[in-house]
Order: sequence, then structure tokens, then C-alpha cells
Amino acid sequence: MNKIILTLAGAVALAASCQTQEDTALQAKVDEYATFEVKSALIDGLSDKDRQVLNLLREAGKVIDGMFWKQTFGDKEEMDVIDRQAMKDFAMINYGPWDRLEDNAPFVPGYGEKPLGANYYPADMTAEEWEAFDDPDKLSPYTVIRRDENGALKCVWYRDEYREDLDLVCRYLTEAAAITENEGLKNYLTKRVEAFLTDDYFESDLAWMDMKDSQIDVVIGPIESYDDKLNELKTSYECFILLKDEKRSQELAKYVSMLPELQKMLPCPEEYKTFVPGTSSDLNVYDAIYYSGDCNCGSKTIAINLPNDDRVQALKGARRLQLHNSMDAKFGKILLPIGRLLIEPDQQKHLRSEAFFWNVTFHEVAHGLGVKETVNGKGSVDEAMGAEKTTWEEAKADILGLFMVCRLIDMEEIPLISKEDAITTFIAGLVRSVRFGSASSHGKANMMCYNFMKENGAFSRNSDGQYHIDYDKALEAIDAWAGLIIKTQATGDIDFARSFSEKYAVVPEALSADIANVNAHNIPRDIKFDFVW
Repeated sequence: MNKIILTLAGAVALAASCQTQEDTALQAKVDEYATFEVKSALIDGLSDKDRQVLNLLREAGKVIDGMFWKQTFGDKEEMDVIDRQAMKDFAMINYGPWDRLEDNAPFVPGYGEKPLGANYYPADMTAEEWEAFDDPDKLSPYTVIRRDENGALKCVWYRDEYREDLDLVCRYLTEAAAITENEGLKNYLTKRVEAFLTDDYFESDLAWMDMKDSQIDVVIGPIESYDDKLNELKTSYECFILLKDEKRSQELAKYVSMLPELQKMLPCPEEYKTFVPGTSSDLNVYDAIYYSGDCNCGSKTIAINLPNDDRVQALKGARRLQLHNSMDAKFGKILLPIGRLLIEPDQQKHLRSEAFFWNVTFHEVAHGLGVKETVNGKGSVDEAMGAEKTTWEEAKADILGLFMVCRLIDMEEIPLISKEDAITTFIAGLVRSVRFGSASSHGKANMMCYNFMKENGAFSRNSDGQYHIDYDKALEAIDAWAGLIIKTQATGDIDFARSFSEKYAVVPEALSADIANVNAHNIPRDIKFDFVW
């Protein structure tokens, strides 16, 4: 009897020890997200009415946050009952029991792999069922797929699936529209309410494009399709609340008129340059003061390029919003320490926050350049590229952004930084983004870029394991990689895209060692927000 008791006691002690070790490891993962206090001095200049509008927008954003939980996971209350603090904290960062920066590996007991279709589709839906499902609405970004009473697939519009939540969001937006004295913001909020109730976002996107003089900005709705890893169709709810930095924005204004010229500069055949970007596009700088939903999960967004609707882009162009305070946080807390660890000492002087700003800014500009329709009758690039579309689009934006920064420096249109600054900061940034993992389209895009540029001699690792950058070869690799991406998109060559990403969207042994070195120095992987306003 005593032996049995001792054996049980030993088992309990061993289980407790294992749980302690797991909690320590999970706390380390939580700590990989550096806390950033989200605030802005721009709030001080707002009127009382503007502050009321901000408070209402934040209330709407809180509802949006819960809606994204339903889309990406299901019932958030399942996470609320976790009694291990580190595990619960990590689940809140990831919006569920899967680690977004570790290829969605499960970390909560009782949960297996994350369904590729998250909660936008039935978890048991087969590929054959999807193909046989004859309903054109299944391809809408604003429908979820459910089963009817007979178990057959059916489409349910977002406006019906999330009706109760949307009614509350619309109430807050309507109240904000009634209070604001800015006509552009009032018109946008009013039309966004209509969009939420109809799942037709065209008119509200046009209204958002026309909102030129409001210091308060809000991006709210089902926007990006990154979370749908099954078909990259279904959009996720998110909310940003932003304040416009008028001074910094004025400094960027001249680049908007240069977009058609920049399109003509692209390193590709003329037949791939037929798209003419709109020159009513905005290129502005903001402080972010609130995030919720999709943009707040895992790695945090530091710049925005919207709307995604090609019809709106053809009529109005696009708006590029640089989130300056969030960008500074990522540079100072993450990119600069990585660069100081991995870049040769003689080249570290080229790690510049200004270069990071310009690289990110023109990443967003690059989304509006290149090719929108295939040149061989395969339809739009998005349709032709299928499940590869977001990875290759992010790859395009990364390298075309760097290409344009280098060209504009040559033209003396970007002050204070050199091409060496832009390239060095970009290469250090590749390692930063690769740490997002292959579950992220941005992470996969950066893996492909890293491997392509290294293979083409843009940089090499010296005997100390640090990177030496060959700036001449880097410029050649930039042109070659940009040209390959544009050709792949223009021809809708999904077979090549798939095979290329399978080969290049991987972490080679040397890079794995570099990432381990970065992790060993406790450099954060990303940031998490403490909203203090």
C-alpha cells in the first residue's frame, strides 16, 4: 500500500514538474512579444466631440474583436476557462490555441491542428464536396459555408451569420456619424453601416477614398483573407483607429503623382506594365491608437494599403497608411537589435529607422503597381494565382518597394538615406519577417526573397556567421526577383508559383542557426499592445 502511495506521489510530482516546465516555455513565448504602449500626442489637439467619436469607434472595435474570434476559432469562452496564466495569455495573443508564428502549432491540450479554413467552413468539409458545391456565392469574400439540416453545404452571408454583433457595431458607427463635424468621416461611417447590413462594400470604399481631410480615420470591416488558408477567399473582421500626422503626410504628398512614372520603371517587359495606377491615391502617415480583430493577432500590422477591390483602385487609386508609432516600435525593439547581431560591424551604420520607414512605405505603394489582370486570358491575377496569391503579392510588394526606394534615391527624391541604408535595413528585415513562420504569407514571401537574394550573391555569411552585403549584386538580385514575380503574376503561372514556393519558402540550415542566435539573445519576435488612451 505504501509503495502504491509513493508511486502515485511520484507521478503527481513528475506531472507537476512537466507542467511547470511547459508554463515556463509558454511564458517565454509570451515574452517574445514586447509590450508597446499605444498612445499619441495627436490626441491632445482633438475637440471634445472628436474624443466622443473615438470612444464610440473603440466600442465598435471591441465588438469586431469578438467577431474575429468567432471567425478564426469559435467560442472565445473556451479560452477564458484556461487556468494556467501563461497559456491563457498566449491564447489571447494568438486568438486561439495555435501559435501563429510557429506555423499554427497547437499549444493548448485537447486541440489538434488548426483547420485550414479556420471557422469559415465546416471542419469536416472535403475537397470533393467543395468542388461539387454549385453555388456562386461560395466564392464571395462575405459568406461562410455551413451545413443545412440535411448535412449539405450552404452559403450564409456575413450579415446573417453575425447579425447580432453587426447590429451593435452599426449602432456605434451611427452614433459616431451623428457627432462628428467632418463631412467625409460622417459620409464614410454612414455608408459603412449600409455595407455591414448588405455585404456590399463598394460605395463605402469609395467614400473612404474620398475622406481626405479627417484627422480621425478608421479601417473597420471584413478586409483581408490571410486567415483562410484553405482558399484565401474569406475575409476577416478587423478594426484600426488612427490619427493623421499632417506634417509627415505633407512630406509624402509628392510621391502620389509619381505613381504612373514608377509603374513605367518596373524591371519587366512592357506588356506587364499596362495597368495605370490612380493618382488620387493617398500616401499618409498616422499614429495608430487602437487595433482589434485580424490586425491584432500574432504579428502586428505597421502599414495599410486599401481598398482591396480592384474596381475601386481603378476609379480612385488606393490609400497607403503608414502607422508611424507602431513602425518605430518594431524597428527599435526588433529590427535594430537583429541587425546589430547579424550584420557585419562595418555595415551596421546602414541600419536606419528612416530606411525602414521608406521600405515599408513603398511596400504599400507597390501593392498598387505591377499587374492586375493576366496577359494571357486567365482573368485577374488573384483568380489565376489561387492559394498562392497572397504570398506572391506580399513578395511583390517587398521587392518592388525596395526597388522603388533605390530608384528614388538615385533620382534624389528621397532625402537623408542611401541605397546602402535601404538594402542593409531590408536584409535585416527579412530575418525579422521570416520569424513570422510559414503560416504567414508575409513570412513565406520573405523566405523566398531571402533564399533568392542569397543564391544570387546579394549577401553571404562570413566566418563569424555575420552577413556581408554585396551592394552591386544586391541591386541585380532586386531587379531579377522583381521581374520574376511580375512575370509569374502576369501569366497566372500557379504551377510555377507553387513549385517555386515549395523550394524557396523554407528556412535553410544557416538561417535556422541565425534565428536561433537571435532567439538566444531574447530579441522579441513582435509587439503586443497596451492601449493607454
